Amino acid sequence: MSALSRPFRLAIVGSGPAGFYTAHRLLRDWSNIAIDMFDRLPVPHGLVRFGVAPDHPEVKNVMTTFDKVAEDDRFRFLGNVEIGDNGVSVSDLKANYNAVLFSYGASEDRKMNIPGEDSYGVESARTFVGWYNGHPDYKHLSLPLDSTDTAVVIGQGNVALDIARLLLSPIDELRKTDITEYALEALSKSRVKHVHVVGRRGPVQVSFTSKELREQMSLPGVRFDSNLDFIKQEIAQHQPFVSKNRPLKRLMGLLEKGSPNNAEGDKSWRAEFLKSPVEVLADQAKRVTGIKYEINELEGPMEHKKAIGTGQFETENCGLVFTSIGYKSKSLPGLPFDERQGRVPNKYGKILDNDKELPGMYTAGWLKRGPTGVIVSTMADAYETADTILDDLKSEREMLPGGDDEKKGAEGLKAKMDPVTYQDWKKIEAAEFAIGERLRKPREKFSNVSDMLAVLGR
Repeated sequence: MSALSRPFRLAIVGSGPAGFYTAHRLLRDWSNIAIDMFDRLPVPHGLVRFGVAPDHPEVKNVMTTFDKVAEDDRFRFLGNVEIGDNGVSVSDLKANYNAVLFSYGASEDRKMNIPGEDSYGVESARTFVGWYNGHPDYKHLSLPLDSTDTAVVIGQGNVALDIARLLLSPIDELRKTDITEYALEALSKSRVKHVHVVGRRGPVQVSFTSKELREQMSLPGVRFDSNLDFIKQEIAQHQPFVSKNRPLKRLMGLLEKGSPNNAEGDKSWRAEFLKSPVEVLADQAKRVTGIKYEINELEGPMEHKKAIGTGQFETENCGLVFTSIGYKSKSLPGLPFDERQGRVPNKYGKILDNDKELPGMYTAGWLKRGPTGVIVSTMADAYETADTILDDLKSEREMLPGGDDEKKGAEGLKAKMDPVTYQDWKKIEAAEFAIGERLRKPREKFSNVSDMLAVLGR
């Protein structure tokens, strides 16, 4: 049988936006296909479930698209399945599918690599966000929220502002969201009143967007306690660059205008610039007491300014430090991986090994391009990978070795897994909605795998 007439079996590792959007395009454009999507958790949707801020429910509307994908009888979700040495191996997938797509995202953090980073009170943004969003890996996170009034966030992207906003939001506003009850309880006892969002470069080089900044500036009872003169001066110096970029111009307009709440409230947030952390200060019990920075200056052309240390230092008191300086993907046994770039080498989504294309091996999302961009950029990235797969199918290019009778899909892996289906997931979700209704919130997420499986009578 030719490649154009036989069923094409594809395994997708990871059930976040990259995997779903790739499946969406393939199901639309290739009729003779069978897709099995694997995730180690019993629940799908990856960062849409565990990474989006609870007060941004509109971003989660993409779940409707994912539900439509899952309704197609050529698609199966197989949750609660570990991919790797402790479960279904990459070799197992290659033996049972014509092709494998890896889209399992980034589950590790970039480190500051400075003394004191392991002190109590230092936590990564990814861990904190996972904690308040009910990720089973982070349910038992312990933070000194009730013993300090000042938190520092290192990094100036949207996730950094998510954290600042959450720490300073009125607790009654958060009660209306799907933030977990245990996070609500901890945040209701929080003494944090001041959050400093710190970047190594200047105001013009921040990575957050206008929407997030506008929300941050509008928080009730929260002052914007930054050096507005410095901000205005930096924007003026970069005017030729700023004026050519409309989104940046809009962002800088918001930043230099400041907050309408500046006269009121006992809470504040501050954007700090030209500072690189060099040490986390801690007491004898290894609890955070402050942070030491090197002061930077900017060098280079206007559009590519670099932060250069000046040899001058300053310290700041705080009891919490969140690092929001980027994520890293993990390598998987049997998969080529570029440790330096933290991603799988590829060409338009087709995996490369020493610059040589690997038949039937593909990647999408953060694993493909590195941990940058929002859901819309992941969609474009996933569609690019899908188009690469479709092109290979139409051109009858070589896929993974083995005859059709050997490609049994999930049936060939039964001995190694006890999967949760999408129908099972919808039962788990219905139970979350029911608990949420009792609590007058959209849902209450299960944050223990055992509780998820208990809904299914397992």
